[in-house]
Amino acid sequence: MRKVQLTETVLRDANQSLMATRLPYADYEGILPDMDKAGYYSIECWGGATFDSCLRYLNEDPWERLRNLRKNLPDTRLQMLLRGQNLLGYKHYHDDVVEKFIELSIKNGIDVIRIFDALNDFRNIETALNATKKYAKEKTIASGCISYTQSPVHTVDKYIEMCRELKNMGFDTICLKDMAGTMSPYEAEHLIKGIKDAIGDMTLILHTHCTTGMAYMTITKAIESGIDVIDTATSCFSGGTSQPSTETMFYALQQYGIDCGLDEEIINKVNDYFKPIKQKYVDNGQLNPKSLATDAQALVYKVPGGMLSNMIANLTDMHAMDKFDAALAEIPKVRADLGYPPLVTPLSQMVGNQAVTNVLVGERYKNISKEVKNYIKGEYGIAPAPIDPELSKKVLGDDMPVDCRVEDMKRTGEDFKSAKEALGDLCRCEEDVMSYICYPDQTVKFLENRKAQEENEAVYTIEEM
Repeated sequence: MRKVQLTETVLRDANQSLMATRLPYADYEGILPDMDKAGYYSIECWGGATFDSCLRYLNEDPWERLRNLRKNLPDTRLQMLLRGQNLLGYKHYHDDVVEKFIELSIKNGIDVIRIFDALNDFRNIETALNATKKYAKEKTIASGCISYTQSPVHTVDKYIEMCRELKNMGFDTICLKDMAGTMSPYEAEHLIKGIKDAIGDMTLILHTHCTTGMAYMTITKAIESGIDVIDTATSCFSGGTSQPSTETMFYALQQYGIDCGLDEEIINKVNDYFKPIKQKYVDNGQLNPKSLATDAQALVYKVPGGMLSNMIANLTDMHAMDKFDAALAEIPKVRADLGYPPLVTPLSQMVGNQAVTNVLVGERYKNISKEVKNYIKGEYGIAPAPIDPELSKKVLGDDMPVDCRVEDMKRTGEDFKSAKEALGDLCRCEEDVMSYICYPDQTVKFLENRKAQEENEAVYTIEEM
């Protein structure tokens, strides 16, 4: 019997896409022992925006979260999303930082590292791949990921060639990451058949979103075309800008006579557990109804779920939601100007923020963000197509963009020793240092809060004695 396995995303991408990654560990700790018995291919639970969100909004140590997940999910592969040389931040880190981050991720419990580069510049994922292989344990999987999008320069033949390259690099599996949910059933059929012919029996994974309404049709065609693993979310956290429903795909696969290895009773129990949690965030406004809707215009804008939910949150905070439609329409224009980068983190945030700025200021590129300037300078990698000449000249003047891998250039002193010195007595372990390197301001604030809380608890303990 043919098998198609499912990765459950509710602990990471589903809630990231619907409610900007504001789901605390305490909300789902109680269901983890059941999820461990469900039979998922993996549970995506870390990486992406979870690291930033833990420190910035939830007052959680992301490493402690990972250790708790490992403890409560001993028999299930734990999966993370890693932005290659960006790690989990918005800039490129030096090779030794990337290697140490992956070493600590595996040490603390990660099994599957899904590695991508926003520009599909594979120079930016090679260090992460080598580190994953270096520190691999028995269950470790290095998954090479392609950021899928459509543009004049993104063709089926180009994607097939990318997959051949990922296989030759030594990845264990390949994932097609359709972050905006724009892959059509027609595209899925031709793409997946072509890729399977090129990579043989290597595991091929499809990650998509329901944003445009395409996802169920696309996944169905992908299954017919030979896909091996699909990403889904427990049904109450599915749909909208999230993934298709786990239970729905379970029932559909049964009709096909395809085994997905899931326990029906447990996956329904998981969904029942998350229903009141979802309702809580709908009621308090953190889960905006806009994120739950289908928007076929995303087929034009190519906007991924996490980008859309963050854009809504940011415009709401600025009391500027009346500019939402104009900002959305500006996104494909900015994307074209920048050479059609796939809209995935960090490029999605950079393009989205620049589009919002253009609209709010009332003049295109009057204010250009530091990140967009660095992109134009070549510090994120090679753009898929030429950047608009006028915009490039505005940023570069007569200079030329960087023509080498930025991490090969002279180091800037961002090392472990200086980070540890900056933290002083707030630092307890390598993980604290790594958090600081990735998010210095947020980490210092978190560690100061941790120290103050422990001192207060010590005072209370003495008083009780």
